[in-house]
Amino acid sequence: MKKIVIVGVGGFGREVAWLIERINSIQPTWDLIGFVDDNKLLTGEIISGYPVLGDSVWLNNQTEDIYAVCAIGSSAVRKKVIQKLSNIKFATLIDPKVEMSDAVEIGEGTIICAGSVLTIDVSLGNHVIINLNCTIGHDAIIRDYVTIYPSVNVSGNTYIQKNVEIGTGSQIIQGLEIGRNTIVGAGSVVVRDIPEYCTAVGSPAKPIKFHKNAVDNFVAEGMHSEG
Repeated sequence: MKKIVIVGVGGFGREVAWLIERINSIQPTWDLIGFVDDNKLLTGEIISGYPVLGDSVWLNNQTEDIYAVCAIGSSAVRKKVIQKLSNIKFATLIDPKVEMSDAVEIGEGTIICAGSVLTIDVSLGNHVIINLNCTIGHDAIIRDYVTIYPSVNVSGNTYIQKNVEIGTGSQIIQGLEIGRNTIVGAGSVVVRDIPEYCTAVGSPAKPIKFHKNAVDNFVAEGMHSEG
């Protein structure tokens, strides 16, 4: 089996540990050796039965063949953390209870959780998270570092640009585009294109604030353990 670590000791990190266990119950694939987190106070702790081995410096210094997967929900923080890691191989994890066609492209480091359905000619970038019970329709394009929270419905021919977060229970109708670095609030219904660098909420979803100049402040320095 291939050794793997989970980057990020939050709720979603523990869920990803469970996902790996579910994969191994069907086909032994991964030797989960523990977590990595830049909160040095966590080093040595046992989380869901697995040790916190160290921080990103520890991971970068490993010479043995170890895969990593980043389980940080925030798209902006996840991107910043991954960019700190050098010469790391990233695993792609797909829960055994995911249904998808053979005509789905999936980038490295992507996580797809149980109950999700991906249909025909879907394209997922690198380090995408699709959480529990989501549907992704035909010809959807989802770029790098997108986070789709539980029970989101993405209709066909949609284009979701990089670093977008789609809140729990949201719906996106067909043929729409969501601009990069945008957050769609939980329960929103997207019926028209949403611009970049904004937060959009409601039914129909509308931008309530723009944060292009605040992006750097929004990103926490270093890795943290939020899921």
